[in-house]
Amino acid sequence: MDNLDKHIITFLQENGRMRYTKIAEKLGVTEGTVRNRAARLREENLIQIVGMTEPHSMGYEAPAVIGISVQPAQLETAAETIATFPEVNYLILVSGEYDLIVEVFCRNREHLAAFVTDKLQPIDGIQKTQTFMILHTYKMAHGAKPIYEPSTPE
Repeated sequence: MDNLDKHIITFLQENGRMRYTKIAEKLGVTEGTVRNRAARLREENLIQIVGMTEPHSMGYEAPAVIGISVQPAQLETAAETIATFPEVNYLILVSGEYDLIVEVFCRNREHLAAFVTDKLQPIDGIQKTQTFMILHTYKMAHGAKPIYEPSTPE
Protein backbone atom coordinates (compact mmCIF):
# COMPACT_ATOMS: atom_id res chain seq x y z
CA MET A 1 0.00 0.00 0.00
CA ASP A 2 1.52 3.29 -1.05
CA ASN A 3 0.79 6.89 -0.15
CA LEU A 4 -1.84 7.31 -2.89
CA ASP A 5 -3.75 4.29 -1.57
CA LYS A 6 -3.68 5.84 1.91
CA HIS A 7 -5.10 9.11 0.57
CA ILE A 8 -7.87 7.27 -1.26
CA ILE A 9 -8.72 5.36 1.93
CA THR A 10 -8.81 8.62 3.91
CA PHE A 11 -11.38 10.12 1.50
CA LEU A 12 -13.48 6.94 1.55
CA GLN A 13 -13.41 6.91 5.36
CA GLU A 14 -14.89 10.40 5.34
CA ASN A 15 -17.55 9.40 2.81
CA GLY A 16 -17.70 5.88 1.40
CA ARG A 17 -19.95 7.16 -1.41
CA MET A 18 -17.63 9.94 -2.53
CA ARG A 19 -17.37 9.90 -6.32
CA TYR A 20 -14.09 8.65 -7.69
CA THR A 21 -13.98 11.69 -9.98
CA LYS A 22 -14.00 13.99 -6.94
CA ILE A 23 -11.26 11.97 -5.19
CA ALA A 24 -9.20 11.98 -8.40
CA GLU A 25 -9.58 15.74 -8.74
CA LYS A 26 -8.45 16.32 -5.14
CA LEU A 27 -5.44 14.00 -5.58
CA GLY A 28 -4.46 15.14 -9.07
CA VAL A 29 -4.81 11.71 -10.68
CA THR A 30 -7.25 10.17 -13.15
CA GLU A 31 -10.61 8.78 -12.16
CA GLY A 32 -9.51 5.40 -13.58
CA THR A 33 -6.53 5.35 -11.23
CA VAL A 34 -8.78 5.90 -8.21
CA ARG A 35 -11.34 3.33 -9.46
CA ASN A 36 -8.66 0.67 -10.08
CA ARG A 37 -6.94 1.25 -6.77
CA ALA A 38 -10.19 1.21 -4.80
CA ALA A 39 -11.17 -2.04 -6.53
CA ARG A 40 -7.80 -3.60 -5.67
CA LEU A 41 -8.06 -2.47 -2.03
CA ARG A 42 -11.52 -4.10 -1.80
CA GLU A 43 -10.36 -7.30 -3.55
CA GLU A 44 -7.41 -7.60 -1.15
CA ASN A 45 -9.79 -7.05 1.81
CA LEU A 46 -7.86 -3.96 2.89
CA ILE A 47 -11.08 -1.91 2.88
CA GLN A 48 -14.80 -2.56 2.93
CA ILE A 49 -17.36 0.03 1.94
CA VAL A 50 -20.54 -0.68 3.86
CA GLY A 51 -23.56 1.00 5.38
CA MET A 52 -23.32 0.87 9.16
CA THR A 53 -26.41 0.62 11.32
CA GLU A 54 -27.07 1.29 14.97
CA PRO A 55 -28.45 -2.09 16.17
CA HIS A 56 -31.28 -0.78 18.35
CA SER A 57 -32.66 1.33 15.51
CA MET A 58 -32.79 -1.80 13.34
CA GLY A 59 -34.89 -3.70 15.88
CA TYR A 60 -32.13 -5.67 17.61
CA GLU A 61 -33.12 -5.45 21.27
CA ALA A 62 -30.13 -7.47 22.53
CA PRO A 63 -26.92 -6.48 20.77
CA ALA A 64 -23.90 -7.53 22.78
CA VAL A 65 -20.14 -7.76 22.95
CA ILE A 66 -18.79 -11.09 24.18
CA GLY A 67 -15.30 -11.83 25.50
CA ILE A 68 -14.22 -15.40 24.77
CA SER A 69 -11.34 -17.43 26.22
CA VAL A 70 -10.20 -20.28 23.99
CA GLN A 71 -7.66 -23.09 24.39
CA PRO A 72 -4.66 -22.02 22.26
CA ALA A 73 -4.68 -25.14 20.07
CA GLN A 74 -8.34 -24.55 19.18
CA LEU A 75 -8.19 -20.78 18.60
CA GLU A 76 -8.18 -20.67 14.79
CA THR A 77 -10.85 -23.34 14.41
CA ALA A 78 -13.08 -21.67 17.02
CA ALA A 79 -12.70 -18.28 15.34
CA GLU A 80 -13.53 -19.74 11.93
CA THR A 81 -16.68 -21.35 13.36
CA ILE A 82 -17.80 -18.20 15.19
CA ALA A 83 -17.31 -16.13 12.04
CA THR A 84 -19.95 -18.24 10.23
CA PHE A 85 -22.81 -17.33 12.58
CA PRO A 86 -25.24 -14.80 11.10
CA GLU A 87 -25.54 -12.96 14.45
CA VAL A 88 -21.82 -12.09 14.36
CA ASN A 89 -21.10 -8.58 13.20
CA TYR A 90 -17.46 -8.27 14.29
CA LEU A 91 -14.86 -10.77 15.47
CA ILE A 92 -11.32 -9.90 16.55
CA LEU A 93 -8.31 -11.55 18.18
CA VAL A 94 -7.15 -9.52 21.17
CA SER A 95 -4.58 -9.59 23.95
CA GLY A 96 -5.57 -9.56 27.59
CA GLU A 97 -8.06 -11.56 29.61
CA TYR A 98 -9.91 -12.82 26.53
CA ASP A 99 -8.63 -14.23 23.27
CA LEU A 100 -11.52 -13.16 21.08
CA ILE A 101 -14.04 -10.35 21.19
CA VAL A 102 -17.24 -10.79 19.20
CA GLU A 103 -20.04 -8.32 18.59
CA VAL A 104 -23.44 -9.89 17.97
CA PHE A 105 -26.83 -8.50 16.97
CA CYS A 106 -29.63 -10.53 18.57
CA ARG A 107 -33.37 -9.91 18.29
CA ASN A 108 -34.02 -10.15 22.03
CA ARG A 109 -32.58 -11.55 25.27
CA GLU A 110 -33.87 -15.05 24.52
CA HIS A 111 -32.09 -15.02 21.16
CA LEU A 112 -28.89 -13.79 22.85
CA ALA A 113 -29.12 -16.51 25.54
CA ALA A 114 -29.67 -19.18 22.88
CA PHE A 115 -26.72 -17.84 20.85
CA VAL A 116 -24.37 -18.07 23.84
CA THR A 117 -25.55 -21.42 25.21
CA ASP A 118 -26.45 -23.29 22.01
CA LYS A 119 -23.99 -21.93 19.46
CA LEU A 120 -21.00 -20.37 21.21
CA GLN A 121 -20.31 -22.41 24.32
CA PRO A 122 -20.46 -25.86 22.61
CA ILE A 123 -17.57 -24.94 20.26
CA ASP A 124 -14.49 -27.08 20.96
CA GLY A 125 -11.89 -25.13 22.92
CA ILE A 126 -14.17 -22.46 24.36
CA GLN A 127 -13.26 -22.16 28.02
CA LYS A 128 -15.13 -19.07 29.19
CA THR A 129 -17.38 -16.32 27.88
CA GLN A 130 -18.47 -13.02 29.32
CA THR A 131 -21.35 -11.14 27.73
CA PHE A 132 -21.77 -7.37 27.78
CA MET A 133 -25.13 -6.14 26.47
CA ILE A 134 -24.94 -2.93 24.45
CA LEU A 135 -27.28 -0.46 26.11
CA HIS A 136 -26.52 2.62 24.01
CA THR A 137 -24.16 3.53 21.19
CA TYR A 138 -22.40 6.88 21.61
CA LYS A 139 -20.08 6.64 18.62
CA MET A 140 -19.75 4.30 15.66
CA ALA A 141 -16.47 3.62 13.85
CA HIS A 142 -17.66 5.03 10.53
CA GLY A 143 -15.86 8.26 11.41
CA ALA A 144 -12.65 6.57 12.59
CA LYS A 145 -9.48 8.09 11.24
CA PRO A 146 -6.30 6.19 10.43
CA ILE A 147 -3.46 6.48 12.91
CA TYR A 148 -1.08 7.59 10.15
CA GLU A 149 -0.94 10.94 8.47
CA PRO A 150 -0.29 10.31 4.80
CA SER A 151 2.13 12.78 3.25
CA THR A 152 1.37 14.65 0.06
CA PRO A 153 0.61 12.28 -2.83
CA GLU A 154 3.42 11.58 -5.25
